[in-house]
Amino acid sequence: MSHPVLPSWRDGRTRTALLGFVEEVTTPGENFLEPPDRFAVFDNDGTLWPERPMPVQLHYLTERWRQMAQADPALADREPYASVLAGDSSWIASVIADHYAGDDTRLPVLAEAVIATQRGLDTDTVADMMRDFFRTAQHPVLRRAYAACAYQPMLELLSYLREREFSTVIVSGGGRDFMRVIAAEVYGVRPEQVIGSTADASWSVTQRTVVYGDAIRVLDDGPEKPVQIWSRLGRRPVLACGNSNGDIEMLMYASSARHGLALLIHHDDETRDDIPYDAGAERALAEAGRHAWLTVSVRNDWARLYPDAP
Repeated sequence: MSHPVLPSWRDGRTRTALLGFVEEVTTPGENFLEPPDRFAVFDNDGTLWPERPMPVQLHYLTERWRQMAQADPALADREPYASVLAGDSSWIASVIADHYAGDDTRLPVLAEAVIATQRGLDTDTVADMMRDFFRTAQHPVLRRAYAACAYQPMLELLSYLREREFSTVIVSGGGRDFMRVIAAEVYGVRPEQVIGSTADASWSVTQRTVVYGDAIRVLDDGPEKPVQIWSRLGRRPVLACGNSNGDIEMLMYASSARHGLALLIHHDDETRDDIPYDAGAERALAEAGRHAWLTVSVRNDWARLYPDAP
C-alpha cells in the first residue's frame, strides 16, 4: 500500500520543486542520474535538528567542561570553564557568533577546550561517554530527548530520497564522531556516511585501539565542506541542504552540478517550537536569493516540526 510522500511538508512551491527535482533525476530521460550518482548531503545542526539555544554537541561539551573543572580547580578561572561553572553561555556564544561573522580570534581557545575533553582517551571510551549523554540529556527548551528533536519534514525527506536510491550523507561542522553515535538511530544514516570535524588520532600499540591526540585535524565548515565531500565521496553531490553561512560553499558545490539543487532552511517561525533566527545565516539567505536556491520556510513549508507533534 502506498503512503503519502513528504506528508509534513505543506503543498506549495517548495514541496513541488523538491518532488519535481527528485522525479526528474530518477526518471529515464535527459536529466536521469544512475543511482551511484545520486548523492544528497545535509548539514546537521539547524538543518536536521535544532541548533538553538545551543548546538547539541555544545551541550555535551559544557557537561564535560563542568566535570573537568570540578575535578581540577585550576581550570576554574579559564575560559570556557569559568563561564560554564557560572552558568553563563555568553562567552561561548560570542565565540561562535564571531566565527560565523569571519572572526576566529578566540576560536583557538575554544578549540583547545574541545580537544581537552578527549585528549589521550580511546575512541570507544569517548563514544560510550557520548552515548551516556544522549541517554539522559534533553533539549533545554523543548524538554525532550535529543533523539526526539529531529525535524520530522527532514526525516521524511531523508527516507524519501533513500527510497529513490539516493545516498544520504551528513556533512556538518560538528564533530564527526559525536554524530556517528546517534546518526543511525535518529536519521538512518550509517557512521561511514557522516562527514564532520575531526581530531588527531593515532594507533596505540599497548591499548590496541585508536586514541585521540592533541589537535583538531579538520574543521568541517564553510569552504572546507566541499573539500571534505570530495575527499570522502570522490564526487559532487546533486542535492545539498543547509541553514547557515557555514553551508554556503556546500550549497554552491551541489547547485553547480548538472541539474543540482540547493535547499536552505530558514528558521522564521515565531509561533511553534522552533527558535526563529537569521543571525549566522545572513549571507546564506542573500546567496539563496542571488543563486535561486530553494529556500525552505519553517513557518510556511513545514506543517509539522517534530515526530510526536500534532
